[in-house]
Amino acid sequence: MRHAWRDGGAERDASHGLGAVLGGRWKTDRQNGEGQATDMANELVLVTGGSGFLGAHCIAALLSDGYRVRTTIRSLDRRHDVTAALAHAGVDAGDRLSFAAADLMDDAGWHAAVDGATYVLHTASPFPPTQPKDADELVIPARYGTLRVLRAAQEAGVKRVVQTSSFAAIGYGHPILDRPYTEEDWTDPDAHVSPYVRSKTLAETAAWDFMAGIESGQEGMELAVVNPVGIFGPILGPKLSSSVQIVQRLMSGSLPGLPKVSSGVVDVRDVATLHVLAMTHPSARGQRFLASGGDAMSMQEMARVLHARLGEGASRVPTRVLPDVLLRLAALFNKSLAEDVVPRLGKVKHLANDKARTVLGWSPRTNADALVATAQSLIDFQLAGPAK
Repeated sequence: MRHAWRDGGAERDASHGLGAVLGGRWKTDRQNGEGQATDMANELVLVTGGSGFLGAHCIAALLSDGYRVRTTIRSLDRRHDVTAALAHAGVDAGDRLSFAAADLMDDAGWHAAVDGATYVLHTASPFPPTQPKDADELVIPARYGTLRVLRAAQEAGVKRVVQTSSFAAIGYGHPILDRPYTEEDWTDPDAHVSPYVRSKTLAETAAWDFMAGIESGQEGMELAVVNPVGIFGPILGPKLSSSVQIVQRLMSGSLPGLPKVSSGVVDVRDVATLHVLAMTHPSARGQRFLASGGDAMSMQEMARVLHARLGEGASRVPTRVLPDVLLRLAALFNKSLAEDVVPRLGKVKHLANDKARTVLGWSPRTNADALVATAQSLIDFQLAGPAK
């Protein structure tokens, strides 16, 4: 099987000395002339949620840059999931990766997990396949889990925490803006929003409130936040995120047609790079960064890209646009359509990623490249076949 992290054999240089991606592999370039790793080898980074899609890619980026990494997983039985993902990313962790058992719903394990860490990347957060009836099923672990991580990090003397928030904390609960969304925009969690949107918004506001409670002027822990849109890109195992499932359904032909909805797109490798930039760049302190590869992309645009770039490999991707009225009728009998699709019909939320580009020198892949990398990795894992 061709490794899912390959990217057409093109050489890609990540900005500001982060892990360069050669042929899609994470590869460090932060070495001296003798090939010896620089002092990142003396810095330990804790990545929460290491078995997740983004968490595994963050670990790959950090290891490739020479850092030592500890990652939390709810059960140590899942260690193989992480190491297998890293193998697909072309990264050999050696003895630089360790594991700690910790759960967002439990205080146990967090102080040991963060002990000795210079930085924390907090990527862990609940993201269920369907929205629960009770929003607290997501809000409580997201909000209180974030506070557990922050308290433990502060007590351990961590230099900076980078929290993975979401566009969900930026672009909901208000009428759609007639300008691109930026980091200055905030979701109204008291509006009629989904439990997931509410959970991400309250988790991020809790983090900023926690930081505001630290004595002003006191030397101590810093916070930066990354707010990704839909995260696409190469999978590292058979477990698929919600965004990747969109491409999987397109590739497998399980969708009867294309609804008139749009989504933000960003490659998971670029989100990982942005986390590392936000972790180390002096100007990232106290800032949020919207992570998007470009402007929002419609389902029709996604389908056209897949057909143009993959040819026969995308033969099952639909081209027919579904009428809104048909979807509204179907939504009367389908809760998922009613909650996730119909409210988005014909609505476009434009996006601006200028801040991450200008402040941190971030240079993400295009939406098209992220989608094609997603689809190619699904093919490589034999997960893009016809619907059964």
